[in-house]
Amino acid sequence: MAMPTDISTLEKGYFEACKKQCIPPNKAIVAALFKAKIKKARHEMSTFMVLMDDLKDVDFYPLLYLLKEIDASEIDAVDMVNRSACGLSVEYVSPLLHAVNEKLRIVDIRDISFGRDFLLDLSQRGLACQVLNLKSSHFRKLSMVGKFVHMHTLNLDFSTSLSGFREDCFSFMPNLRLLSLCETRITNLWTTSAALAKLPSLDELRFQNCAYSNDAGCPSASSVNEGIVSGRTDLGLYIELPSPSDEVLPNLQLNIDDEDLDDYDDMDTRSTNAESSDDSEVDFSGHHRDFDSTELYPEIPLSWSELADFENEQISFGSLDTHDEDSFSGGSFNSSIRTSVATKKYISRNPSPICYEKHYREYMIASLPNLKVLDNLAIGRDERGRANDIFTHHFEYLPYNRRSKDNVVSMLQKREIRANPSSIPASRKNCSSSSTKSQYFYSRSLSAAKMGSWPTLHPLSIMGGLSRDERRSFRPRQFEYHPTDSRLMVFGTLDGEVVVINHESEKIVSYIPSLGAMNSVLGLCWLKKYPSKLIAGSDNGSLRLYDIQYMPTTSRGMSQSRGNVIFDEFDQLTSVHVNSTDELFLASGYSKNVALYDISSGKRLQDFADMHQEHINVVKFSNHSPSLFATSSFDQNVKMWDIRQKPNQPCYTASSSRGNVMVCFSPDDHYLLVSAVDNEVRQLLAVDGRLHLNFGIASTGSSQNYTRSYYMNGRDYVISGSCDEHVVRVCCANTGRRLRDVSLEGKGAGSSMFVQSLRGDPFRDFSMSVLAAYIRPSSNSEIVKVNLLASGDNDKSNSYKQQSHSVTGMGG
Repeated sequence: MAMPTDISTLEKGYFEACKKQCIPPNKAIVAALFKAKIKKARHEMSTFMVLMDDLKDVDFYPLLYLLKEIDASEIDAVDMVNRSACGLSVEYVSPLLHAVNEKLRIVDIRDISFGRDFLLDLSQRGLACQVLNLKSSHFRKLSMVGKFVHMHTLNLDFSTSLSGFREDCFSFMPNLRLLSLCETRITNLWTTSAALAKLPSLDELRFQNCAYSNDAGCPSASSVNEGIVSGRTDLGLYIELPSPSDEVLPNLQLNIDDEDLDDYDDMDTRSTNAESSDDSEVDFSGHHRDFDSTELYPEIPLSWSELADFENEQISFGSLDTHDEDSFSGGSFNSSIRTSVATKKYISRNPSPICYEKHYREYMIASLPNLKVLDNLAIGRDERGRANDIFTHHFEYLPYNRRSKDNVVSMLQKREIRANPSSIPASRKNCSSSSTKSQYFYSRSLSAAKMGSWPTLHPLSIMGGLSRDERRSFRPRQFEYHPTDSRLMVFGTLDGEVVVINHESEKIVSYIPSLGAMNSVLGLCWLKKYPSKLIAGSDNGSLRLYDIQYMPTTSRGMSQSRGNVIFDEFDQLTSVHVNSTDELFLASGYSKNVALYDISSGKRLQDFADMHQEHINVVKFSNHSPSLFATSSFDQNVKMWDIRQKPNQPCYTASSSRGNVMVCFSPDDHYLLVSAVDNEVRQLLAVDGRLHLNFGIASTGSSQNYTRSYYMNGRDYVISGSCDEHVVRVCCANTGRRLRDVSLEGKGAGSSMFVQSLRGDPFRDFSMSVLAAYIRPSSNSEIVKVNLLASGDNDKSNSYKQQSHSVTGMGG
């Protein structure tokens, strides 16, 4: 076996390489070799540290020669660090990182200034390093598909644009033990836990810096040290605050598609050019400060404490056993938790927004059974048991509370066998439990088998219908699925247009311009017995019935009278709804009144005055009774009315704690779904208004966070979204358990979206459409189709790229 090359020989070889290039040796490289030589003489770990800030292009070839020789030398480890701006050209960085294999220990890149190609190469090829520190403001989604088999520590703290993970992220990191994601923009519990579940060795995870505190509100040293700091001391790293380990971060892989990279050629996302400033968004990840890089000494790697050591404000998250008063209704379950928990308060610094999700800690602990430390706090056996109980009580692992996924092929076989009893052998007929299952059992089991954490999100792109000179972007404000034709959808725009589209082919079926007659279309409702007709109302009071048989795909040659009915105006309209027999419809708006119209005659039959103390935002007929309807008002009341009683008094009144944004009936009319401001979503018994279920969605504290909720899969599930948030929540309508959150992302960086409206697809299980608006007023809204059963994370339809034809009062 050959003797390792000594450091002096390496140094001579480096000098010779410099001489061949006719350049003087780099002083920083010579100094690093000298320090490594001293360490070796002292029988200490000999580390060669390359500070990339000190390199120029002329240093590339001699340094490349040197790095290639190190694996066969007596140097123990190589650290490559980028503290600030790198003087190397981008094409030289990657070859240097890949020149060392077995002895590459730490790669520390404080900010990506090397461009898009560098990140793509890093993600696809991987690295041989053990620890990777990568602070970047330029990527949004992470998918590490390269090989990082040696990496045990990955630090992505302060990657201020990082909001999520691709489905294949972390697929090739078998030895990753520590992962830190403080002050990123990650929010989604489901996609995050699904990505992290692919890390078989992960036992320490951070989304925030936490420490237990004593009664005086200060971190307790004993509680911090007891069971929190891991025993791994091979890198000699400790932290003042609870440190999950002594290492920094190993194996990383980024697979970054075009849409995931935001202006990589810019030195910083906070560019002063007009385009990037227009793309800026409300950043909810806290104050981003660079930590002091002067503490990174050549002979030691960056520690957890160094990464956490900056002056951000501390936030108290209360005690680990804090739960809502009404979190648990079962007496024995509730008491067992309360009696077995010793309250331990803790202080948080640098939290990512996922930390503010309700039951975040319990969810992560239950989802990652091998995790030992979360946010610097050790996970004990008792806490894990409580976390599993809380997860079971508040979340559905799979649809319809299925415990595990069924094999799709097996489920289809069982369904077919049940459909043909004669094909079942006599010996199996009596013992075949599947033959007694209802058809719902199979459809729900198939849904559970298909459900993943990454749904397909596809923004509608209207590609046909308008003539060439009329092509432009629409600005949708309201939309409705067709009640009987699964292909059709109608949307009304902020410009007063009414557009019927085939949302499968994305082609316009019928189109009518506003022609000065309508402003923003806030009310839309299809007729059921006459499926070619619909009612449209705008905020200027205009009310019309259209027959799409007579609505052409362009405005040319359009007949405004054929098939159309004009009704008396209803000022400041926000909502319209047709009854079950297509005889009557109601209109409400920014007033305390509701108007009743006769569809066949086109006349207003009656005004119901002063039905509420404040304006009535939404009015809804029941789905089966032609005379019953409900109103929701910002006076905090929902009321049930019966036209046969000449609405002088409501059948009943149900109150919310905040102003009601909307109400709707369940498809079978058993329930009323009521949505009030700031995520107050409740389900009432339609017969008498008693509370059936409070969904317990966390509020944001905003009085302008208008919430809308609808049913999906019949009345099995509820979807809910709010106009100050970028997430749609999917909850079981029977138990209130959360199934999934769907996060919306806009086109490019700095383009946060919020939920303006949403509807469950009446023909497809676990499918919906969301009207998503951008924070920037100059951007058009989009109608985004969501399929929870078809994983589309790697689909280009999920990228929200710029499209040539996008679609975009209160209202429902």
